[in-house]
Amino acid sequence: MTIETSYAEPRPEVLRKLTPVLTKRWLTPDAYRIDVYEQLDGYRALRKALDVHPDDLIQLVKDSGLRGRGGAGFPTGLKWGFIPQGDGKPHYLVVNADEGEPGTCKDLPLMTYDPHSLIEGAIIAAYAVRASQAFIYIRGEAVHASRRLRNAIDEAYAKGYLGQNILGSGFDLDMVVHSGAGAYICGEETALLDSLEGFRGQPRLRPPFPAVAGLYASPTVVNNVGTLASVPPIVLGGSDWWRSMGTEKSPGPIIYSLSGRIANPGQYECGLGTTLRELIELAGGMKPGHKLKFWTPGGSSTPLFTEEHLDVPLDFDSVAAAGSLLGTTAIQIFSEQDDPVYATWRWLEFYHHESCGKCTPCREGAYWMVNTYRRILSGEGTVEDLDTLLDTADNINGRSFCALGDSAATPVMSTIKYFRQEYLDYIEGRTAPRLSARALAGVH
Repeated sequence: MTIETSYAEPRPEVLRKLTPVLTKRWLTPDAYRIDVYEQLDGYRALRKALDVHPDDLIQLVKDSGLRGRGGAGFPTGLKWGFIPQGDGKPHYLVVNADEGEPGTCKDLPLMTYDPHSLIEGAIIAAYAVRASQAFIYIRGEAVHASRRLRNAIDEAYAKGYLGQNILGSGFDLDMVVHSGAGAYICGEETALLDSLEGFRGQPRLRPPFPAVAGLYASPTVVNNVGTLASVPPIVLGGSDWWRSMGTEKSPGPIIYSLSGRIANPGQYECGLGTTLRELIELAGGMKPGHKLKFWTPGGSSTPLFTEEHLDVPLDFDSVAAAGSLLGTTAIQIFSEQDDPVYATWRWLEFYHHESCGKCTPCREGAYWMVNTYRRILSGEGTVEDLDTLLDTADNINGRSFCALGDSAATPVMSTIKYFRQEYLDYIEGRTAPRLSARALAGVH
């Protein structure tokens, strides 16, 4: 079965895949205000969390199987457990809200329409790891979301959810929103920490890891927005309830961001393990006249999938077994009217521009790959260029200082794997050039 046209209505069994947990308040008017949030179970989880020992909270999150929603999928409770206790150093919690992956757009609406869910989750996490200072590092261009967050933090201080002796528990926590300068590299957690300290955002050598020497060389937990917003529901519902959704190794719901050639792009919160076939059905099908050709399971930095992967369960392990990464669950959907060679060039231009320049493989490799794509798309490419691209991508992948280099290499390798003939069509003149001589010369 191929997906070509839109569906009138999703089937009941597919509709049941929708599990609104993080998104349940998004359509409620004024849910970003603390009084409305409190009417919708807001800060109940915090009160419950402050009544138990921090170690019990860490164990609860471990039992839930919550995995990081920022891309890597690392077990959250295990990450919290790495923080050394009784070391005499200050502990910090840092929220990675620097959402910059092309196609990724799940954290921004969460912070805009339900900022208190992130704040409550961050307070609980800080209590669990014994942190007295929390920072939300948000992308500088996200002006509206950052205003909502700052206002929500002011409301939380006024209600006694932040500050000294929170709700009479003896726990103190201050929270600050820090707007970055819009550098994609600052989505990498150690580059984010350098930027937060006032330095140029560049990745650090690891070890030491942030859990031991993070912000200001002190133990630090860095969590994604979606990860922390998942904590209050787990505290209220329990680990068994959370595990009733998703899969055994990837439990719970997650927000899939669908964009591209579908009838209704947007955010769809379903249990982990939902397939693209089901998500497209939920989104009303493909746009009329479009047939699925290729798609990204987790943003542009993940190896592409094609129509043959429609029924791969979209959870961390199943996607990895199929040859890609779940990443940020940013699913960009392309049809037969889209050009994979051109799309890869556009992604590469982004990664080339955003490379911090610290390591040679990423800095030089992205530069040469962009130039090679310009040559191919200008009708000046050769068959040897494909070997050059694969060789360059292989020398970047796994050899750059951080994962940004891998992000540039993976779409190159996967498009040549699945669409080599389309490259040859440009090289051998069957497809008309997409770029002009000015583009070939690097003039924009």
